[in-house]
Amino acid sequence: MGWVAAYDSGVSLFGGLALAVGTLLAGVVLGFLIARSRRTRARRRPVGPTVAELLHRIVQSAHNGIAVLNQFGDVVMHNPRAEELGLVRNNQADERARKAAEVVAATGEPVEIDLAPLESKGRQPAAVLAEVRMLGDKFTVVDAADTSEAVRLEATRRDFVANVSHELKTPVGALALLAEAVQDGADDPDEVRRFSGKILRESTRLGTLVTELIALSRLQGAERLPEMHSVEVDAVVTEALGRVELTAESADINVTADEPSGLLVDGDRTLLVTALSNLLENAVAYSPAGSPVSISRRLVGGYAEIAVTDRGIGIAEDVQKRVFERFYRVDKARSRATGGTGLGLAIVKHVAANHGGEVRLWSEPGVGSTFTLRIPGHRVNGQQLPVRQAMPAGETTELADRNVGQLRADHGGAT
Repeated sequence: MGWVAAYDSGVSLFGGLALAVGTLLAGVVLGFLIARSRRTRARRRPVGPTVAELLHRIVQSAHNGIAVLNQFGDVVMHNPRAEELGLVRNNQADERARKAAEVVAATGEPVEIDLAPLESKGRQPAAVLAEVRMLGDKFTVVDAADTSEAVRLEATRRDFVANVSHELKTPVGALALLAEAVQDGADDPDEVRRFSGKILRESTRLGTLVTELIALSRLQGAERLPEMHSVEVDAVVTEALGRVELTAESADINVTADEPSGLLVDGDRTLLVTALSNLLENAVAYSPAGSPVSISRRLVGGYAEIAVTDRGIGIAEDVQKRVFERFYRVDKARSRATGGTGLGLAIVKHVAANHGGEVRLWSEPGVGSTFTLRIPGHRVNGQQLPVRQAMPAGETTELADRNVGQLRADHGGAT
């Protein structure tokens, strides 16, 4: 029986070894599978910036100027925009920001401060408004924004209100005085007729002013513009000439136009006629008696160009951009004498813009001026219709150049 016991003992030992080996192999396999799974997940997991890195990128690319100050007022972090706005110079915060940071650190309440430049320096913004807030752990953040455009618009609004008040008060006051004069001269027919004529002129001027104010308001977005249609440029020129015919005859101004062009544009005919009429009336108003005013038209680079040229007083270069401002007048005395409202060129500018075009100006004092209204030509399915062959690329692209030589020749070669 001894050999049986020995056999049983050997079998038991062999079974134990087999179990141990099997367990070891299972562990190795399991470990391999786990490791491979982790490597696979690691490969699949996207590698990207940390939250801190993302926050840093946001600060650096922010449109506003941002600077973080410690409890001593030192700049510990800022973005390039902070330097552009003058919030940080040479790694030092603006003194106004530092003082505001001290107040915020003491009270815990945010503070708004004006960081407008104390003196003009190149392209630095004219107005900067900043807010200083607590970040915790004795750190504060200064968030500065360029408010130059908002300040400019507010100044424009104030000027507009002041100008409108003045322009309306003048004819209204005149009407009141003239009405009293009519009452006082009720027994004198000649006086009544004279003052009645003045009342009619002032009331007409007042009505024109109100009409143009309403038109300008609509063009600036208060009301939606009518749908665009195909409009004949020649028809616009003809109607505009008809509107200024009497005014030109009264001023002894000869208005001429070139040959019909066959050009078409996409737009609103009434607005285009109004714009061109304003340019013609402006040319007549600022031209001496007996001088000519001309209209020319052509297609250039997909734009229909209508140019109005006069031999009038001209406009100095330093004020040429201002002539399109509301109520701006080159010659205030002449404009008031002709009943101008100062809104005509502003309306032309907005009509052109609302049609996807522009208005250009060439002028020299004592020589004359050319205003060119440029409107995109008519398109069908996105394609420009070949109404008229555009000028070759090597030729001029502004109608003003066509008239400059003649204008100078008429004035003895003036420059």
